Amino acid sequence: MTAASDSQSVGIVTPQVARFDEPLTLACGKDLPAYELVYETYGELNAARSNAVLICHALSGHHHAAGYHSEEDRKPGWWNECIGPGKPIDTNHFYVVSLNNLGGCHGSTGPTSINPETGRAWGPDFPSLRARDWVNSQARLADRLGIDCWAAVIGGSLGGMQAMRWSLEYPDRLKHCVVIAAAMKLSAQNLAFNELARQAIISDPAFDDGNYIYEQVTPAQGLALARMVGHITYLSDEAMANKFGRDLRSGSFEMGDEDNIEFQVQSYLRYQGSQFSGSFDANTYILMTRALDYFDLAREYNHDPVKAFSHARCSFFVASFSTDWRFSPARSREIVNALIAADRPVTYTEIEADEGHDAFLMPIPRYLQAFTAYMKRVGGAA
Repeated sequence: MTAASDSQSVGIVTPQVARFDEPLTLACGKDLPAYELVYETYGELNAARSNAVLICHALSGHHHAAGYHSEEDRKPGWWNECIGPGKPIDTNHFYVVSLNNLGGCHGSTGPTSINPETGRAWGPDFPSLRARDWVNSQARLADRLGIDCWAAVIGGSLGGMQAMRWSLEYPDRLKHCVVIAAAMKLSAQNLAFNELARQAIISDPAFDDGNYIYEQVTPAQGLALARMVGHITYLSDEAMANKFGRDLRSGSFEMGDEDNIEFQVQSYLRYQGSQFSGSFDANTYILMTRALDYFDLAREYNHDPVKAFSHARCSFFVASFSTDWRFSPARSREIVNALIAADRPVTYTEIEADEGHDAFLMPIPRYLQAFTAYMKRVGGAA
């Protein structure tokens, strides 16, 4: 599909850059002297500036959430299924802002950017980040765009964590918080998977303590392995069975056949790893996964999520997927239970889906129906 053939697309979009020269104090205590955020917008901001929606991306996401970058572009933005005319986040009604987070590697200031103090790339010296740093930088972007209050802040996975952080840090600057396939903190199992992915990168000899960027090499093998580990956790057993089963890509179990046997799932994982290693930065991956590890919504509220959510002023929509074992429905129900105990308005849906964690990116009919219904409520109040 292309921009010309996709009738429900936002069409061709052009990324924009916002530069901020005022230092940003980070949660780690360091100051980022100046930075840039790359972002895209879809739809039109109304006269009251009340219909703006912020999209917060997940671990390996970026600003290009919908539409195409050229007529020839065959791959739309990562959430094209949900953003556009007549879609859940309807650009006939909403002004949508999607950015590449600080620390990213798709144009916003991050490890691949130039450190003004040294004149060379930040590399492994880029300061540690937390979700609240992303939220604070996003708030500055909202100021730049003249948006005092978001109609909704929306995110899936790590993006949902940012949305929840918005509800606590800037309670008067959003009307609705949409949290999809997320959690208030990572489980020990999730921490373990992230560490395994980081060790895959760090153990690649080309990584060189993150200094590979100065040697113009890439720890491609480590990045590919990290992506393969991550991808396994994004898919459910059902999804992998339906997509691959035990089908062979090459070789045979026939007696006398000495060719190496390769399963379809092996080939798929290697392809995903290879594609990712050519488009993502290793230092960024480590930075982002550590920020994900560090996230704990209720830490500063004596680990009491009810106390945390008592600071929120918005309404919430929480969605989970039955086969998501990375951020299971149980984690979403913990969010919902805390919101109810904090007397916050919340709508919850648990979608039956075989796609696992990646389901939040998929055009699953029941999911799109529930998402659309809630966003119509958001639009009615915008």
